[in-house]
Parts: sequence; structure tokens; C-alpha cells
Amino acid sequence: MISFSNIKINIGLNIINKREDGYHNLETIFYSVPLNDTLELLNNNKESRNTINFYSFGLTIDGPIENNLIVKAYNLLANDFELNGVDFYLLKNIPMGAGIGGGSSNAAFTLKLLNEKFNLNLNTVQLENYAAKLGSDCAYFIENKPSFATGRGEVLNAIELNLNGYYFILVKPNIHVSTAEAFSNVVKRGNTSVSLKDIIKKPIEEWKNLIENDFEKSVFKIHPSIEKIKEKLYANGAIYASMSGSGASVYGIFKNEINLKTEFESQFYFSCWL
Repeated sequence: MISFSNIKINIGLNIINKREDGYHNLETIFYSVPLNDTLELLNNNKESRNTINFYSFGLTIDGPIENNLIVKAYNLLANDFELNGVDFYLLKNIPMGAGIGGGSSNAAFTLKLLNEKFNLNLNTVQLENYAAKLGSDCAYFIENKPSFATGRGEVLNAIELNLNGYYFILVKPNIHVSTAEAFSNVVKRGNTSVSLKDIIKKPIEEWKNLIENDFEKSVFKIHPSIEKIKEKLYANGAIYASMSGSGASVYGIFKNEINLKTEFESQFYFSCWL
């Protein structure tokens, strides 16, 4: 079985307050973009039950295999179900540490593949509950539809948002922004008077002055080169540009197709029509 796990972007990201469990309450809009990893799941009848072999190709994945979210997703279900031994193959196209949910997407799509492969009959809510145990934004990729997210990012409400017909550019510099770094100087705004799910209904041309990513101020202070990417996207005609998540990637939305590869040499660059 083969599946293609896509990324998401954050349109706006409001840090509301810090929770007692150490996480932060936030509100954001998740929107899917067709930059994909490829996942293949095969039975391995030579292995004992509840055993996974994991192989990756493409972009290098840092860290030990047992920390990979694909492996964690398999083991999470293996705690509750008898699963055949499997081989997972990942072709990694999505850069890590980019704030676009590549690992979270892999985890969610792994859950969906296993659910189908082994006829586990898990419904959407059950899959989302499993996904939420793996990461704050993992649950989004179960339904993979535009959503207004609150809580840690796991409380999802579907919204009407269609960006079809706009041109999209994503730039990921050779910088890793840690979560601790992103939160180091972030200013918590408290409860907002106007919700993002209402602001998002306004024309996209107005978003520049209405929608912010609260991580930008703290991240740009440490990594001014990331801010320069955003400035360059606007200078080249973006109608809206923003850092996604806690960084380090920055995206721009354009009315017309434009090629900016030469502007961002030596950096990860992706473009497509939405």
C-alpha cells in the first residue's frame, strides 16, 4: 500500500497563554499544501507480530529510528491491536524542522494506512485521538481539511477556505529553529477579541494587516535571515506571506505564477498552484 503524506501551513498563529501542563493554548488555521512524502507499507511475514522495519530514502532524517513518528505510530497501535510484522519505506521530500508538519503528517498517514491494511475499523474520531497522542498537529492530517485549530493544535473545527487558483511558494533556509528558541521571547496575547476563523473570511489582500504569526517576532530576532525571506516574497509580489508554525520555513501566496528559484539559491524551494 502506498500513500502520499502532505504538508500543512499555518495561516496566522496566536499564542494565547501557557497551560498548567507546560504546553501553550493557541489558535491557528491549518491549510493543506501538496508537497508530499511517499509512504509504502508492506507485510513482512518473516517478522514476529507487532514488529516494524523502517527504511528511509531522500532527505536525511536525524535521530534514532525509534524516535521516528512512523515507528511511534505503528507501536502506538500495536499496544492495542495484534498487527502483522511490517516494512515501512519512506521517500522523504519534506524538510524537517520547517514548521509545516512533515513528521506529523507521516504519523497520521501511517495510522490511516495501518487502519486500512489490517481492517482495524477505527473511525475518524478514534484515529484523531491516536494521532493527538503523537503530536499537537498530527490529528489535523486525519481528515486533512482546512481547520480552525485551538488547544495545543489538536482541537479542530472544519472551516470553509479555498485557495485554489493562487500560486504558492515555500522557502526553507538551512536553519533549524528549536521549539524552545521559538518560545523564548514570544509574547502571549491572551484571549483575542476577533477570532482567526472570522478574519480568514476577509479578502486575502487584507490578511497582511490582520493576520500574524506570534512566533515571528522572537524567531526573527534570533534569525534575521528568515525575516528577509518574508520581505523578499512581499517585494516580489506576494499578496500574503508568513512564517509557518515556529519556523523556519516561510511561504508566499501570489495571484500569478512566478519563479523565484534564483532569489533563494542554496535554500529548499517549493512552488505549486494551490
